[in-house]
Amino acid sequence: METAQSELVEVALRHSTAEANFDMAGTLGTLEGEPVYELFPVALKMVGMDRARRYYEHYFAEVAPRIVSFRLIGRWLNEQGLNEEYSVVHKADGEEPRAYRILGILTFGEHLLSGERIYADEHLLRIMFAPVWDELEPTAP
Repeated sequence: METAQSELVEVALRHSTAEANFDMAGTLGTLEGEPVYELFPVALKMVGMDRARRYYEHYFAEVAPRIVSFRLIGRWLNEQGLNEEYSVVHKADGEEPRAYRILGILTFGEHLLSGERIYADEHLLRIMFAPVWDELEPTAP
């Protein structure tokens, strides 16, 4: 039996909260077994729980602590997932703080999240996905 959309929205909100709190178990616990993260405009994807774990280990240890500020612009819902738009200022090592806009679509699976589609500047995507960047695959058009 498929999970109701309202329950999937609650899963998506738990995912966002867990990410914001650097909660690895809580974040991974909202994902189905083989999550798919699609990155745009670079048209690459990350597949699988092992890669998701490595991505989040890096994100929580190296990326998130360098976020100077972030602000939720808005959330929108459709049948595919919960869309979240953020304004983020990130300071990479050796660089000045830089402002980015990120659109993340937390995609609904059968009972949990099937992954995410992330629209962001390639520079930021490379920082975020550094430990798995060379393992990313092309997305289907």
